[in-house]
Amino acid sequence: MSTILACDLTPVQELLWHLLHSELTESVNSFFFRHPSADMLLHESELDINLIKRAKIFHYGSISLIDEPSRSTHIAAMKIAKKSGCILSYDPNLRLPLWPSEDAARKGIMSIWDQADIIKISEDEIRFLTGGDDPYDDNVVLTKLFHPNLRLLVVTEGSEGCRYYTQKFHGRVGGVKVKPVDTTGAGDAFVGGVLNSIASNLSLFQDEKGLREALLFANACGALTVTERGAIPAMPTREAVLQCLKQAAGKK
Repeated sequence: MSTILACDLTPVQELLWHLLHSELTESVNSFFFRHPSADMLLHESELDINLIKRAKIFHYGSISLIDEPSRSTHIAAMKIAKKSGCILSYDPNLRLPLWPSEDAARKGIMSIWDQADIIKISEDEIRFLTGGDDPYDDNVVLTKLFHPNLRLLVVTEGSEGCRYYTQKFHGRVGGVKVKPVDTTGAGDAFVGGVLNSIASNLSLFQDEKGLREALLFANACGALTVTERGAIPAMPTREAVLQCLKQAAGKK
């Protein structure tokens, strides 16, 4: 983990607290304590522009859009990344308790929607953003969420896998079956798996076979993460993911 962006804050600010409560099921309850916290106070002047320019992929969520100055900083960073030729990757990662209202959350998330090259979204987020439409309806996804600049839209379906939509094709990749312990971090692990593959092969947007393999790898990343407690400690190594896929293939 790089710490080159670490800085001292004056005055000292609290960090975002994210407490989780699990009752030994797939369901995890989240509790946030945020006002004020350091993540809300990032200024544009604190951006490492050269670091952003060197990136292949610039990945972000929506929480930094809730308040100023982080919102303006977020948008400025996106513009720098886009101008530098970075692929923009967006995971809305809806955390409704942090927003002032549902309407504010919906408008905030959609305010930068058409800037992304890649979007990862969950079934619940589709329902929320479309006002309750069927998240399994391809027509809903293609007409309400897919935009002309988008190169890949992925809908995660938990243990069932994911669906993918590009300019040329769409389909579904099944999940990797495991015994869940804690679902925290599964979506982040999934996205990390997808972006790792894309960073290694930028032609995947036009290669359906290669994209399906990348998404299966990502599904395994998410699946292994839920077999242990904790988001970061449970993140699997590449070797563990490949071994998981090998074992899954052997059971077919």
